[in-house]
Amino acid sequence: MTPESLQQRNLSSPTMFLLSGFSSAHRVQVTLCLCFSLVYLVTVLGNLLIMTLVWLDKHLHSPMYTFLGHLSFLDICYSSVTLPKLLGDSFSLKRTISFVGCLTQIYFFLCFGGSECMLLAAMAYDRYLAICHPLHYPALMSKKMCRCLVAISWLSGSFSSLIQAFLAAHLPFCGSNMIDHLFCEMPFLLKASCSPNAPLNKVTMYVLAGTIAMGSFLLILVSYVHIIRAVLQKGAGSQRTFATCISHLTVVSLFFGAGAIVYLVPHSSSSKKLDKVLALLYAIVTPLLNPIIYSLRNSEVKQAIRKALHREV
Repeated sequence: MTPESLQQRNLSSPTMFLLSGFSSAHRVQVTLCLCFSLVYLVTVLGNLLIMTLVWLDKHLHSPMYTFLGHLSFLDICYSSVTLPKLLGDSFSLKRTISFVGCLTQIYFFLCFGGSECMLLAAMAYDRYLAICHPLHYPALMSKKMCRCLVAISWLSGSFSSLIQAFLAAHLPFCGSNMIDHLFCEMPFLLKASCSPNAPLNKVTMYVLAGTIAMGSFLLILVSYVHIIRAVLQKGAGSQRTFATCISHLTVVSLFFGAGAIVYLVPHSSSSKKLDKVLALLYAIVTPLLNPIIYSLRNSEVKQAIRKALHREV
């Protein structure tokens, strides 16, 4: 048998991957199961509450809250990609996922994550128009424009993740089927692959992911540079309007901050636990905190909650 044929046999796609998880200790697994169950329940109920309020309360039918309703729906989908699997793994000593299941998880994780990046950028642009161009805001941010920005967010995330999942499906593996992570995620899948062409695939996938993430972040940054400049020039009236941006800035800091550390900082064996904690932060904790942050910092949302409770009473 020739060396080329031997190499071809060794470079193949496994039918199953092993996930390392946090710990194999039974007590730790039970604790994680309870924590993940509580987090998932609060995430779904909290974001459903925001979606219901935006849909039912006519005072929340502005573009800003339309974006918030879509963000809540994205958060439910985003956490549903990883949390049910983590719950199942907490009962099992052997954490496995099929090759197709791994690619499916990567596709939806990147799809919802990329769509959320773009939607956060659209929300920043909305605040920029409201603060810097208040007189022209109704014309510039019409219902049609709002729908277009939402559609662009969904389509860009779907298209980018589809290409990345397709490239990941053609990555060869050298017999190793261990992914040292909590779930299937692109950087850790790339670490398990090996091929002379693998670096090219890696560069292509990082460029696609970087275009969505960095492009969104730059749009948010530019929007807030103009917003802060307008607030400093116009004074107290704009400062009150700027208060609506605090919740958005908090969510952006959590989501982009943790994601940047995982995707941009070089990985080492000593940072494996930290990588898993950070992955939990942007994949699980951020969708949990988003409805809490917007409820506590936004007077209109709090008023809508009080009206809904009063209606029930």
